[in-house]
Amino acid sequence: MKQKHFLFCGPSGSGKTSIVKHLLEKFPFMRFSVSCTTRPKRATETQGADYYFLTPDEFRKKIDDNEFLEWEEVYTDRYYGTLKSEVERIAKQNNSVIFDVDVEGGLNIKKHFTGNLLAVMVMPPSVEELHKRLIARNTETEETLKIRIAKAEHEMTYRNQFDHVIVNDDFDKAISEAEKLVNFFITA
Repeated sequence: MKQKHFLFCGPSGSGKTSIVKHLLEKFPFMRFSVSCTTRPKRATETQGADYYFLTPDEFRKKIDDNEFLEWEEVYTDRYYGTLKSEVERIAKQNNSVIFDVDVEGGLNIKKHFTGNLLAVMVMPPSVEELHKRLIARNTETEETLKIRIAKAEHEMTYRNQFDHVIVNDDFDKAISEAEKLVNFFITA
């Protein structure tokens, strides 16, 4: 049987990472694809578990060496990407990959996996709610908050390019819906 993989995308603050963390606990055959980024590490994050934190020069070298399945410069010198070696590592262990990436990166990943990838977009109930969530994180300046909101509004226009959309207005309901989608996909 061909391995099945899972892609969860959505704007920053949509709840996709929390949903992915729940699914990783619920489904032992899933392994998280750790992405690379050049953004600063947050106090709660661990190198190699949450992200591979790289300098912009290190990231650009990996681009030049064609090491990424997908990558994007989200903001100036703020790169995110998925290493081919990370996906290969998980697949060699006979596990399913679960991706938690931004929307445009997710659409690029989707092109590589035909028929064996469930692509889900997680959306906030509204831009106003997203704004509240991002403020509550207390990780944004006024300027980065405006940039994230504008990016989120743009990303939400891609919702029709995903297999399913989960509107995260109630977290328990959102994780229940995510579990059902995964169960259905693995048995299909």
